[in-house]
Amino acid sequence: MTYTDSRGYSKGMHEIERTERVTVVGAGLVGSLLAMYLARRGFQVDVLERRPDMRREAIGAGRSINLAISTRGLHALRQVGLEEEALRHAIPMRGRMIHPVSGALAFQAYGKDASQHINSLSRGWLNKFLMTHAEGTGRVRIEFKQRVQHVDLEKGSLSVLDESSGATREVRTPVLFGTDGSGSAVRQAVETLPGHATAQEHLSHGYKELTIPAGAGGAFRMEKHALHIWPRGSYMLIALPNEDGSFTCTLFLPFQGPVSFESLDSSDRLVTFFEQQFPDALALIPDLVHDFFHNPTGTMVTVKSAPWNVGGKALLLGDAAHAIVPFFGQGMNCGFEDCVVLDECLGRHTRWEEAFEEVSRLRKTNADAIADMAVENFVEMRDKTADPRFLLEKAVEKTLLNAFPGEFLSRYTLVSFSRVPYRLAYEVGAIAGGIVAELSEGLTRVEDVDMDRARTLIQERLVPFVKEHSDGFGTEG
Repeated sequence: MTYTDSRGYSKGMHEIERTERVTVVGAGLVGSLLAMYLARRGFQVDVLERRPDMRREAIGAGRSINLAISTRGLHALRQVGLEEEALRHAIPMRGRMIHPVSGALAFQAYGKDASQHINSLSRGWLNKFLMTHAEGTGRVRIEFKQRVQHVDLEKGSLSVLDESSGATREVRTPVLFGTDGSGSAVRQAVETLPGHATAQEHLSHGYKELTIPAGAGGAFRMEKHALHIWPRGSYMLIALPNEDGSFTCTLFLPFQGPVSFESLDSSDRLVTFFEQQFPDALALIPDLVHDFFHNPTGTMVTVKSAPWNVGGKALLLGDAAHAIVPFFGQGMNCGFEDCVVLDECLGRHTRWEEAFEEVSRLRKTNADAIADMAVENFVEMRDKTADPRFLLEKAVEKTLLNAFPGEFLSRYTLVSFSRVPYRLAYEVGAIAGGIVAELSEGLTRVEDVDMDRARTLIQERLVPFVKEHSDGFGTEG
C-alpha cells in the first residue's frame, strides 16, 4: 500500500524491505533524476557528487555536446512533473540540415511530419534543474566535491574523500546506486567480482566544442529548428541551437591521421582546413582558433557491463552501466528510461535483489542495442547523409511511413518517437531497411516507387514481426 503527500511523493508505506536511506554516487542527469524517483517512493537519498555544485561555481566548458531529448526522456520527466518546464527551455529540431562544401543546403526531416521532432536542450541547464528539484523533494541531500575512492560491496561501505577539507570518511549504505558516468568508481568495484565483466571500446575519433554566437538581438544565424551537419566522410561538424540564439558546435575528427586533431597543430592549418571544408561555418565562428586550442579534446567510449547489479546491494544505471557514443542522441534518453524501468520494478517487488535483477534483465539487451545503433549512426551522419542514394532511400522511407501508417515502421521513428524497446527497434530497422533498399533499387525518383510491391513486402516481412512481438509494440510514446 502507498499513499502520497500533496506533491505526489510516496510516503513510508511502500519502502522495499523497509530500507529508509539509500546512496547514489553521481549527481549528473541520471543520478539527479533517479534521486527524485527514489524520493517519490519514500526513501531518504544521499547523493555524492565528485564535481563542485555547478549552480554556484563555474564548471569548465568545452565538453557538453548538447542534449537531444526525445520521447523516452520526456516520458521520464513527465512522471515527476517536469516535462512541461523542460520543454519551455528546449528548441524543437525537425530534421537534419546538411551543409555540403559547396551547393545548396539540404533538409532531411526526422519524422513523417513536423509533429515528430527531437529537442535541443542545454545539458548544464537540465542538470541544474534536476538537482534543484531533487533537493526540493525534502528527501534528497546532495554533497559536492565528494570523491569515492574505494567501494566495499560486501560491507556496504564507501571510502569518500571530501575534496574541500581533504578529510576521508567511511559512508555506510544498505543500497548503493552507481550513476557516476562512463568512468564509474562503483562499476570498477563491481567488475572485480566473480561473474561480472565490462567491455569498453573507445572510438578512434574525438570531439572539440566550438560556438556560433547569436546574432544581433539574440537572432539565430542559421535555421533554428534543425540539427546542422557538415558531413565530410571520415569526419564531420554538427551544431545544435541554444535558447539564447547561439549554436553549440562539435567537431568530430580522428585523433591521428592526415586529417586529425594531431595534424591541425597550428592556427594556420586550422583556418585553412575550415576554409576548405567548412567555409560557411568558418564565417560564423569568430573564436575558432581560441576555442579549438583551449577547449579540451573529448573522448568517446562504448561501455557494456553485465550484470548491472550485485544482488540487492548495488545497481549501475546510465553511463556507468552502458555508456554509448552520442550519435543517436539517446545517451540521456536511455539513462532516463533506466530510471522509469527501475521505478516500475520497485513497484512489483518487495526485495531489492528481485527488483535489481529484473532491471538488469530488461535493460541490458536494450542498452546493447542502442549502443550498436549509435555507432552505426556515426557512419551515417558523417558520410551517408551527403550520398544521393542515401537521400533517395530516406525519401522512400518517409513515403512508406505516410502511406502505411501503423504497418511500416522505421528504426529512427521507433527509437526517437516511441518507447518500444531498443532491441525491437534495432530488429525492425533491419527488416524495414531491407524493404526500402529493395524498393529503391534502380529508382531515380521517389515518385516511381512501386507501392503495390511495398504493400506486399510490408505484409510479408514487417507485419508478422510486429504481431509476434505485440507486447513490446504496445508501448505508448
